[in-house]
Amino acid sequence: MLFSKDEYKQRLKKVQTSMQEKGIELLISQDTNNMNYLTGYDAWSFYYAQCVIVHVNADEPLCFVRAQDAGGAFIKTYLKKENIIIYDEKYIHVWPIHPYDRLVDLIKERKWDNLSIGVEMDSHYYTAYCHQKLLNGLPNAKIKDSERLVNWTRFVKSDAEIKLMNIASQITELGMKTAFDVINPGVRQCDAVAKIYSTLIRGTKDHGGDYSSIVPLLPTGKGTSASHLTWSDDKFVEGEASIIEISGVYKKYHCPMARTVLLGKPDQKKIDTMKKTREALEAGIDATKPGNTADDVAQAFWKVLDKYGIEKKSRTGYSIGIGYPPDWGEHTLNIQKGDKTILEKNVCFHMIAVMQFGDWGVESSESIRVTENGAENFYKFQSELHIKG
Repeated sequence: MLFSKDEYKQRLKKVQTSMQEKGIELLISQDTNNMNYLTGYDAWSFYYAQCVIVHVNADEPLCFVRAQDAGGAFIKTYLKKENIIIYDEKYIHVWPIHPYDRLVDLIKERKWDNLSIGVEMDSHYYTAYCHQKLLNGLPNAKIKDSERLVNWTRFVKSDAEIKLMNIASQITELGMKTAFDVINPGVRQCDAVAKIYSTLIRGTKDHGGDYSSIVPLLPTGKGTSASHLTWSDDKFVEGEASIIEISGVYKKYHCPMARTVLLGKPDQKKIDTMKKTREALEAGIDATKPGNTADDVAQAFWKVLDKYGIEKKSRTGYSIGIGYPPDWGEHTLNIQKGDKTILEKNVCFHMIAVMQFGDWGVESSESIRVTENGAENFYKFQSELHIKG
């Protein structure tokens, strides 16, 4: 059990309070991050149907998993045995039979089939087929979107979670240091990433790394004008820049970082753009404090870009914490104009600036924790354009 039972109980109570406010009597959460957050469940089983079920008055959630994964639920969660609900392997990949047929039966057996039921309509792995099974099987229930209810409960981290993110940040720094060392002209991108991956998984002397919810991103050359490109077996070329975006991970908690490396002679255009990018990032970070909003941070960031005439339409930050593939964002706060989410102590976000100009770009980012008085960077790592001549 990763956290104390008391912490899990507090999380459950917060979710149930939010359920009451939203008029939800039963919550079905298939978001892998939320399952971990509420029960401690942690396994690579999210590719198929599983969920946590929360009744508004229950002392514990129910963890609904396939038989093959039941052992993981007994090992990883804090739940009593009777609250781990196992469905038979006969439901696996035999359409039109589906695990949610068993879930529907379970809800009926417990006489919950006339309740107001919240589901995660935009959650990864909650498929249209899952939703249709609930609609068809529970005609007397009022099924509604829970509107990321558990995600928002995760928004403010506990001190115990912050400790895990601090460890993740140490692993991030090691991974980026390796990236700076191994990206050289003539080296294959895949060979460089293999060493970066090795560093991230080895972790620190005291804490081993975990798998990240996003693979190392490595746009190179003209690819720096596009986000979210991965590596190839091409070789790094002198005169080209590469963007590295990675995250160290500890116990599924992430602390991402992005940096840009330039091979060869200094390019003043890229150097100046990175300085402007960093000035905007620092302005946003300086505006980060309890009581301010995400909009306040965004306004400070874009004020600098406006000064330099730089156009950027994408958001420049999002909340982070637990992460499973395919994303390490929490799907709550966005650092963008108009987001009036109020910052509180122990809110954590990835403040990222992707600057793209036709066939080139630069990128830099920081993982930030809101403190009592302002902002704290999870790591302190070289932030300017890294030039390897």
